[in-house]
Amino acid sequence: MASKNIEAPKIEFPCPDYPVKILGVSGIEFREYVLNTVEVHAPGFDATRISVKDSNKGTFQSITVFITATGEDQLRDLNTDLRASDLVKMVL
Repeated sequence: MASKNIEAPKIEFPCPDYPVKILGVSGIEFREYVLNTVEVHAPGFDATRISVKDSNKGTFQSITVFITATGEDQLRDLNTDLRASDLVKMVL
């Protein structure tokens, strides 16, 4: 049986409640950088829906925000700007 290439479903824009998870070095500086960067690319995102989780040793944090994704350019630029900081280790 031949394997089929299965494509990920396309996102329809605008896409409300689009989750962005950012992993990085735990601390206030990391949180402020993430929130300020997200605000630039998704102005007015719902800051009440932010989820912050610490790693077991407290060295790292994951921050999940929900934005209204308006297009591929927005998501690419947000990813690029988040990764520009040494505090950010991964963006999902």
